[in-house]
Amino acid sequence: MRGHAANWLELAEKVYNFRRDALPAADLAELQSRTALVRTNLKEKSDVSKLQLSIQALEDVLRRTGGKVYPKSSLVENIEFFLVAAIVILGIRTYFVQPFKIPTNSMWPSYYGMTPEIFAKAADEPGTAEQAARFLMLGARSRRIDAPIDGEVMIPFGNGQSRGIVYNRIVNGRSWLVIPTKLKEYTLFVGGSPMTIRVPLDYNFDKTLNDAFFPGERSLDEALGKLVQSGRSEFRTVSGQGRPETLRFIKTGRMVRAGERVLSFDILTGDQLFVDRMSYHFIQPPVGSGFVFRTGNIADLSQEFGDQYYIKRLVGTPGDEIEILRGKVPSKNTPNDNRSTGDQGGVLMRNGKPIEGAQAFRKNNERVAPFGGYELRGILAAGQKATVPDGKFLALGDNSRDSYDSRYWGFVPGKDVVGRPLLIYYPFTRRWGPAK
Repeated sequence: MRGHAANWLELAEKVYNFRRDALPAADLAELQSRTALVRTNLKEKSDVSKLQLSIQALEDVLRRTGGKVYPKSSLVENIEFFLVAAIVILGIRTYFVQPFKIPTNSMWPSYYGMTPEIFAKAADEPGTAEQAARFLMLGARSRRIDAPIDGEVMIPFGNGQSRGIVYNRIVNGRSWLVIPTKLKEYTLFVGGSPMTIRVPLDYNFDKTLNDAFFPGERSLDEALGKLVQSGRSEFRTVSGQGRPETLRFIKTGRMVRAGERVLSFDILTGDQLFVDRMSYHFIQPPVGSGFVFRTGNIADLSQEFGDQYYIKRLVGTPGDEIEILRGKVPSKNTPNDNRSTGDQGGVLMRNGKPIEGAQAFRKNNERVAPFGGYELRGILAAGQKATVPDGKFLALGDNSRDSYDSRYWGFVPGKDVVGRPLLIYYPFTRRWGPAK
């Protein structure tokens, strides 16, 4: 009852402070006297019955004098609760910790973006209950394509000048069935009949096709290029997306019957992180740390993608000289370690030495699988060095081959640095836990 009385005193003080200039003198005096009586009984530890009677008398006055402060309807109380909760959440997101979802695989294998899990045949696809569990645990969303007619699966690959899967477009869609969003719609063909599939805008559909139709090939471009050289292609004119266009069609060699599954995969959600927004207000971001920033003041990024959040690894602070040299750093492990092969990757250098500060640097420079080294591109092409200007940073992805980073669009303004990743909170995989 004493705890109950303390709550009533808090409410009485609130009514007094909010409404004392609007209340008649008699009502104000009664409110003060009833409040004082409850406070006295509470202080003197009066018995329960006496304390309860004084509370009831105070409550009668509050009903007459409370106005909009008291009594409140449950609707008003709920609105107030959710409004305060929203303000608190926005404050935490803005100044302390912000959730962030990684859409692409530019930081793979340190962080995962959206990745496909491909099913070779319909019998391998998860059932309804399993699919629901996979959605909750992994954020998995299914995509299926069935053949409209009998024939060979064919992939549009360009018009003789461009490369890549060219027959695609951006369309309007819905996220969670209600939230407007942009999707990318791709078109494949069986014979001359089109099949369409829609995926998130940042999803790498080329990798899905490569893994499904050409496993073992380095990239879809290389796989389709080999088929072109072997003569397994033909030009056709299509008009399903506006004006007629002549495209090169690649013959995959896979024959299907009408209604047969052509492609089946689940899109697993990218890693979702909590980002520390506080630390970098007081210390300079260290080389090697995960590095979240906004793109609004990076011209090449903002023009194409608008103001978004990106995550890369910080490799250069003001005054640093960065370059990539061909080759790889000899591993300190045994000669028969698990280093990756190939000659595409190079060694990332900072101020004339192999860069240090993160395990990802060492593994890329030594090409410890699955890290493939740093590719010489853009401002860090062969023979090029980049000196980081004052007030800016240079950031690269751990997955250098598939990362759109500072090599292409330049430096990150210091004012746009958001913070560092703290924790992977979803999906529930082995990566769950403190961020690397």
